[in-house]
Amino acid sequence: MLAMNYRGPRRVRIDHKPYPEIKHPEDAIVRVTRSCICGSDLHLYNGNVPDTRVGMTFGHEFIGVVEVIGSEVEKVKVGDNVLVPFNVACGKCVFCQQGLFGNCHESNTQASAVGGIFGYSHTAGGYDGGQAEYVRVPYANVGPTVIPEGMDPDDAVLLTDVVPTGYQAAEMGGIQPGDTVVVFGAGPVGIMAARCAWLFGAGRVIVLDEVEYRLEFARNYAPCEAYNFKEMDDPVVFIKKITDWMGADVCIDAVGAEASGSALQTITGRKLLLQAGSATALHWAINSVKKGGIVSVVGVYGPTDNLVPIGNVVNKGITIRANQTSVKRLLPRLIEHVQNGVLNPKALITHRVPLEDIADAYYMFSNKLDNCIKTVLIPPSAKG
Repeated sequence: MLAMNYRGPRRVRIDHKPYPEIKHPEDAIVRVTRSCICGSDLHLYNGNVPDTRVGMTFGHEFIGVVEVIGSEVEKVKVGDNVLVPFNVACGKCVFCQQGLFGNCHESNTQASAVGGIFGYSHTAGGYDGGQAEYVRVPYANVGPTVIPEGMDPDDAVLLTDVVPTGYQAAEMGGIQPGDTVVVFGAGPVGIMAARCAWLFGAGRVIVLDEVEYRLEFARNYAPCEAYNFKEMDDPVVFIKKITDWMGADVCIDAVGAEASGSALQTITGRKLLLQAGSATALHWAINSVKKGGIVSVVGVYGPTDNLVPIGNVVNKGITIRANQTSVKRLLPRLIEHVQNGVLNPKALITHRVPLEDIADAYYMFSNKLDNCIKTVLIPPSAKG
């Protein structure tokens, strides 16, 4: 089969790899019909995530058709069109039972923090992902969800990560009616977080980024106020100034490990890899939120240390909420929002690219070319 093959930092190619096989009675094999390149895939692509091994296939956002099932799979059947949450979750451990599917204790037993994630290095279990024609899906009685009849596949594929992550970012913010919410990052997740903030009663939504076309997209899609931090002397002072010097009620870090805006963070976190990425957006969020406010973190950082102003967190009485999204917990509500027209995920998609051209797709997305917001990959198997 054709699959993306990671060859080292900023080097990916399409390659022929063996078809996946059933390894456990609860496995399923899914023929991929849509997959995406996620902003967090760029952390892998750029070499910022430890233990990202040559030969791995990325891709944690995908949908497809169930082709083969193990002997103990009962929740899906051959021929079902399914969306597959990015979490690899057993559904039975103490954390899954709490709805913390992003922290499954069984799917990534060598880790003390994150659960398994498709296509996201061996720090997240070493599972090959969906930027391929076929994928082995463990715990097929838990993750795969049958796509409702009539749902656009472009909407369905964004329900595997982007929509739930943006929604959970707003949810973790504990937004109260009338709150001012600031989102750092105008990628797909940041834009979706801004859109979802309104669902929780926000009175004002502000997005900061450095790329003009992304800011314009956010203004139209969210809708929201959107500002270019490169035009500011200090983004924290700017936020304070436009909030009567109080600070935002809620700040959301939707950037993570490759944030721009600080030479120190960039050098130590992205160039020398002395910390788990550049925590610039997290610094700004902590320093921009009001006393007693909430910082919600969905931007991805590596599993080592970061330079964070913890003293400001303590002295301001800030609450920080962060996690990998528990997609399965949120899907029933989000499917309903999509079906009712409350959310329009597919409008985020700007590019549809054949899987065979994956190297070009990564180059375009990572360099923010051609006004790219979200890229969907179409494998040859989609036509099967």
